[in-house]
Amino acid sequence: PADTRDAAQAGVRSAPAPVTDVSRLCVCDLLVAQCDTNCCCDPDCSAEDFSLFTTCSVPAVVGDSHLCSQKAAVYSLDVEANPPERIFKLIDQVNPSIFCIHATNYKQALYLKSPEIPTSENFDELLDKYGGATFSAEPDSWNLDTDMQNPPEANETSRYEYGLPVQTEDAFLRLPSPVVSSWCSDANPAGFLVNQATKCIRSVSVEKCDSIQALSMLFYINSSILASVFQVNITVQSIVVQSLNGMRTSLSSSEVLRLPVVLDELCINAVLGVNYHITHTDTGEIIEAAAAFVLGTISKEELSIEQSFEISFTQENTQPVPLSGNPGYVVGLPVRAGFQPQGYPFPAASLVASLALSSNKHSQLTILQSTSTQDCLTAQGARAPVLFGYNMISGCKLRITAAMKCQPLAQTLLDVLKGQSFPEFVASFGNSQAQDVLDWVPITQLHISEQMISHTLQSSCQIPVSLGIEVKWTKYGSLVNPQARIVNVTATITTSTLKQLPSGRERIIPITSSVVFTDISSPAEPSYKAWPTINIKLPFDFFYPFV
Repeated sequence: PADTRDAAQAGVRSAPAPVTDVSRLCVCDLLVAQCDTNCCCDPDCSAEDFSLFTTCSVPAVVGDSHLCSQKAAVYSLDVEANPPERIFKLIDQVNPSIFCIHATNYKQALYLKSPEIPTSENFDELLDKYGGATFSAEPDSWNLDTDMQNPPEANETSRYEYGLPVQTEDAFLRLPSPVVSSWCSDANPAGFLVNQATKCIRSVSVEKCDSIQALSMLFYINSSILASVFQVNITVQSIVVQSLNGMRTSLSSSEVLRLPVVLDELCINAVLGVNYHITHTDTGEIIEAAAAFVLGTISKEELSIEQSFEISFTQENTQPVPLSGNPGYVVGLPVRAGFQPQGYPFPAASLVASLALSSNKHSQLTILQSTSTQDCLTAQGARAPVLFGYNMISGCKLRITAAMKCQPLAQTLLDVLKGQSFPEFVASFGNSQAQDVLDWVPITQLHISEQMISHTLQSSCQIPVSLGIEVKWTKYGSLVNPQARIVNVTATITTSTLKQLPSGRERIIPITSSVVFTDISSPAEPSYKAWPTINIKLPFDFFYPFV
């Protein structure tokens, strides 16, 4: 129809609204809350800073190069002015290419849409939709209304990327840490998804403790975190009060702020520790922030105190998983393990979600725990976590009588050694996530047989008598700061042939479990060894479409 064609032509004639505001982009802005030299687009630079610049390191910032009409932010210096000034212009550029996008009328293409994960319920539907040689990605309806292509929140700071400073109203979320010496520096920003724990020394004076900002709870919660169109306030999750002798008491209510006060030559309610907990969505948007405080008392004789700070991040609707390193394993922390759940590969992200050992709730590899009674039949539920780098051995004693049935006894001993559900995978790194399938190492299970235990009767059966776990690991990454990475795990079950005992006779058999860690790192190459020189020229489009 003519009206539909006219409307379509009018939509094509109108230029697409830019998704990115080029006036707010600045690729040379590298320092947080500081002016970068010769960076003319740095919002932290003042007119006095611009007067000292010699040139603009980034003279122009252009928007999407695929559009026919592009916005460009042009920066230059007026050196004839006294003092020199920065000149900023926002202009429209015309793309000289005949192959350019004149109208972005496919709204769904402007945003990243999370793919639908196959499950046992929707697999047939997805197979019908995408299983053929070709399929259509065309939406149900095309929207030519260009006013809706740039929603109000498109240019807002709503989603964070890994490592970016968590921004607040005034600057960024502070996580004090020692810089050059052990003294606290408040200029350390908290990075998104970067779990940190720091300790530093703070100079204090009891007479002035109520005026030292770093000792007050308000210093750590008075600025809201910039999220999307709204701001996230930092709430007080809990308050723990520590006395002069070190005894800690948790307060029942955390709604009332406790500010530092000088009382009888003591400074009470001084902040000794802060623990931030940030909750975010899977798209990187912060939705909740909480802080747990440890308040203490400072005596007049103390000239400095030690403060501790920690920050952790958790995705919404998920349970936090304890880590054993970041990224490499830390000696003494549990080895993380898991198994392939029923229904795999629906979904693949939960390939190694958790461990199913009987008494294990934290996705850890465990072995038999020795008990005071040393009775294998009563030690079935006792498990001890396997700690990285620690060779371990444990065991129990099995009293065998003629009345015992072989097959039930063999199954009971197997449960004692391996647990009710032995894991199938071990995390290669201390911070491996369940959805990163390639970061998990399968456990190789072997079975070997030993000699006969008794030769009294002709009938016999096989029973497991030991479980040996060998964990091979290597140093991964830089020689300056190598990270421990598990590359292979082998679990060996040793069985022995047990012949039936005569009536009235007993026999005691030792049952053992052991773990051995083996370092298979290759020796470092000598620093004087030169790498071979390869003189080749890559094609001009070798990295296309990347620059």
